[in-house]
Amino acid sequence: MAIPVLIDCDPGHDDAIALLLALASPELEVLGVTTVAGNVGLDKTTPNALRVLELAQRTDISVAAGFARPLYRPLQIAANVHGDSGLDGPTLPVPKTAAVDVHAVDFLAEKIATSEEPVTLVPVGPLTNIAVLLNSYPDIGSRIARIVLMGGAIATGNVTPAAEFNIYVDPEAAHRVFHSGLPITMMGLDVTHKALLGADHADQLRGAGAVGKFVAELLDFFLVNHPRHFESRGGVPIHDALAVAHLIWPDLVETVDCHVTVETQSDLCRGRTVVDRWQVTGQTPNASVGVDLDGGVFAKNLLERLGAY
Repeated sequence: MAIPVLIDCDPGHDDAIALLLALASPELEVLGVTTVAGNVGLDKTTPNALRVLELAQRTDISVAAGFARPLYRPLQIAANVHGDSGLDGPTLPVPKTAAVDVHAVDFLAEKIATSEEPVTLVPVGPLTNIAVLLNSYPDIGSRIARIVLMGGAIATGNVTPAAEFNIYVDPEAAHRVFHSGLPITMMGLDVTHKALLGADHADQLRGAGAVGKFVAELLDFFLVNHPRHFESRGGVPIHDALAVAHLIWPDLVETVDCHVTVETQSDLCRGRTVVDRWQVTGQTPNASVGVDLDGGVFAKNLLERLGAY
């Protein structure tokens, strides 16, 4: 039976690829998509999600817009990486469809409540929508199978030396989610920095229909505009797709159960996921954390699914 999932995202090049992977995978049933401000503002992440669903010919799946800013802080975006549109590279048509007229939090709650099976949440942006969902609907946890998120790091960050972007943008929301008591799997930079696609992969996809061409053009831009220290690795990290890939191929990522908390007070370490990798604090683990990945298998599997469009 397919796993029912709800994807909360801020497209974003890697968000778009994550959505396309989920839609191409019979192991997953995408019940809906919600958007949040992150890589770019909500006014761009929402139409970007609609564009991806239209490209995949899955307009039967509804999109609901969520929060346009973090819980307590000004929004910081990543247009320097993703471009002004959030999906710079391809030529993007104006979406023909529209988001539903309901807030993402209420949309998520309704989809979870009416699903025949417990739902897996896949947040791959800042965790604002998910934190408010858990706060506003305190009994909904019994209907959530697990949360598989992209965010955080055991080691170094990517927006500051201490913090990964999604957690840094809304650390208070992330703290609430990690301390929710729900089963959480964290795909952090330690493994997503091994989930690479490069120019050769883009060339393989370029002739694979409209979706392949779209992803190839995303990669063309991403390869040029992503931080330069990835040049020597042969590609750029497709962070968000790894959260989806983990659900499809559970043995792809090695995980370790750890206690994770989020720094919200320090300016220097804002948004750091403090991961007790070696259980030195004695605190009960609250998350399964990705620690290793076969990047070659990830790339092979991802290209096969995207090429199938």
